[in-house]
Amino acid sequence: MNLNRRNLLALGALGSAAASFSSPAAAELAPVEKAAKPLHILILGGTGFTGPNQVRYALARGHKITLFNRGRKEFAWPGEVEELTGDRETGDLASLKGRKFDVCIDNPTSVPFWVRDAANVLAKNVQHYIFISTISVYRDNSIPNMDESGALHSYEGKDVMAETRATLMANMALYGPLKAECEREAQKRFAKKCTVIRPGLIVGPGDETDRFSYWPLRMEKGGTVLAPPAADPVQFIDCRDLAEWTIRIAEQRALGVFNATGPDYPLSVDAMLYSARAATTAGANIRFTDADFLEKQQVAPWAELPVWVPGSGETGGLARTNIDKAKAAGLRFRSLSDTIDATLAWFHSQPEERQKTIRAGIKADKEAAVLKMLG
Repeated sequence: MNLNRRNLLALGALGSAAASFSSPAAAELAPVEKAAKPLHILILGGTGFTGPNQVRYALARGHKITLFNRGRKEFAWPGEVEELTGDRETGDLASLKGRKFDVCIDNPTSVPFWVRDAANVLAKNVQHYIFISTISVYRDNSIPNMDESGALHSYEGKDVMAETRATLMANMALYGPLKAECEREAQKRFAKKCTVIRPGLIVGPGDETDRFSYWPLRMEKGGTVLAPPAADPVQFIDCRDLAEWTIRIAEQRALGVFNATGPDYPLSVDAMLYSARAATTAGANIRFTDADFLEKQQVAPWAELPVWVPGSGETGGLARTNIDKAKAAGLRFRSLSDTIDATLAWFHSQPEERQKTIRAGIKADKEAAVLKMLG
């Protein structure tokens, strides 16, 4: 299935872009052990998708938390959380000046001048900077088992520091290149105290994109479900697993670059979808198809059949990313059934108006038409 460069890069908002969506308070964490050494952790962001899970886990581990955001959101934190306000897009970081922190976790940054400006204020005042990047920084997504040494995108415009969130949102083909440049800026400005985490697709409770949620929600409707090739691989990471591991990385002061997706075994489309079906009682019938047929019917991978991209050709390596280094550094995974159940429970806890529209996936009338073509 052909994907042009722009569309392939646009798939890119796999990782930290998801962190910009808001998430309501999650369930209380089960008791966890206290960390050996309490840290003062600054989280840039912290009220988006993964952030609240970072905050709750860090508090449970005994750490002190300061958040920096444009405005305050109401969260029932299970402990004291300091909240500072400012706006990185306008360069307003005044509330951070003169403050010292053990660790800074940078969740939402996707344009390099945000890293530069944060470094101007924080580089001498933090001992460890953790930048949340994305596997979309890799230049060649056709290579299976890509590890952290893979070649990255480069920005080809006139002035990378002139790129803003607004220009990025207007041209999502810039996502991978700009995140790669953010990494380079972070490693330069926070030399010898920088960690870069490259998540894959982030899923789970609180995901306002509905990219993963589409599948269990579609299974709940029953009937015949159009599905991509059964044997193609898929990868993603539960927001809670990513958040908790990020805090443990801070505790270890583990420096360097880490791919962070999952699970820790090869997962195929059919295994994912049968698990989603098992979470419901609707008895959906899954109709797997091949990539060539879907291309002829103009069914878009990722957008209309979420999570999936073709497992061969220019996207053949995207869902086969190597995560050995992260696993060695303690990345652990909830079960797939846990992620599915928690996602469904979260979605059905949302206001009725929110539940009326699933924000990802193929429309019902188009799905029916494509299924009719299958016979």
